[in-house]
Amino acid sequence: MKRRVARAASAARGWVRHLRDSRAAEPGRIRLKAWAAIFGLVMAWLIAGLAPSHAVVTRDRYTVTSDKVRLRLIEAGPATGPVMLFVPGWTMPAWIWRQQIEVFARHYHVIAMDPRGQGASDIPSSGYDHLRRGQDIGEVIAQFGPRPVLLIGWSLGVLDALSYVHTYGDRQIAGLVLVDNSVGEDPAPVPPPPSSIPARRPPHAEMMRRFVTSMFRHAPDQAWLEQLIQSCLRTPEPAAKALLAYPVPRQYWKEAVLSTSRPVLYVVRPRWAAQAASLVQHRPGTETELFADAGHALFVDEPARFNAMLDDFIRRRIWP
Repeated sequence: MKRRVARAASAARGWVRHLRDSRAAEPGRIRLKAWAAIFGLVMAWLIAGLAPSHAVVTRDRYTVTSDKVRLRLIEAGPATGPVMLFVPGWTMPAWIWRQQIEVFARHYHVIAMDPRGQGASDIPSSGYDHLRRGQDIGEVIAQFGPRPVLLIGWSLGVLDALSYVHTYGDRQIAGLVLVDNSVGEDPAPVPPPPSSIPARRPPHAEMMRRFVTSMFRHAPDQAWLEQLIQSCLRTPEPAAKALLAYPVPRQYWKEAVLSTSRPVLYVVRPRWAAQAASLVQHRPGTETELFADAGHALFVDEPARFNAMLDDFIRRRIWP
């Protein structure tokens, strides 16, 4: 990110020099381009303010749930700082949040968890349901005592976070950030047409490879992508299938998000834009953000924008 910021700043400064030395251009055009250059510099400085100024030290910590499952937590930031808990999506490891951990650990106590059956956590034979996954989140949050936690869930992590709220309420959370999944609002997701479903289901490993690759609009580093695919394949196929079949109606998730009085930020791609509009209508005060040119892993595709948006939400609504 630092290299990108330096390039942006350098380009903006180049425009300033060009405009200063140019005498043939029309005055109006010079003013317009000068304002564009100034805007570029300002944006570069803003992004630089959210870039890590030094290497963030992360540490792995393991916690054992009440049903004896060992969960890996990636932890960083000041031990006494406000707590942010990142929950990844279906079969994903905690380290997919790396670009958020590096930024927010400068000011906050950041935790990214490997849910059961994912990342470096244990792979038990049971517990792949919404109640147990919500309880796992609750047991991690309880470790921080009276400190309220900002809970950030992505994809399946949205449902796991809402399951926690549905069961335990919002007393121990400072706010919710829900990233790119349904929240049970209208309209309901449209199922794929039968013609798009292959007659023969591909092997699980091939299906996972296709799914992980499809999450990005902007192709990530190939070695990093392969590491992510292999991590996702660590979740056994029966567990992966169970995680996609939580036995509750859509209304369950809507009840949860409408029940909380804490600040809510709902971050979506166009697929969920109509649900975001419905949520704002039914729950005034909800904030939404649309990422129109990003893949499902939008915080990986557009980390600078995502981090700036989250930082702004935190400073205005969570810990002013």
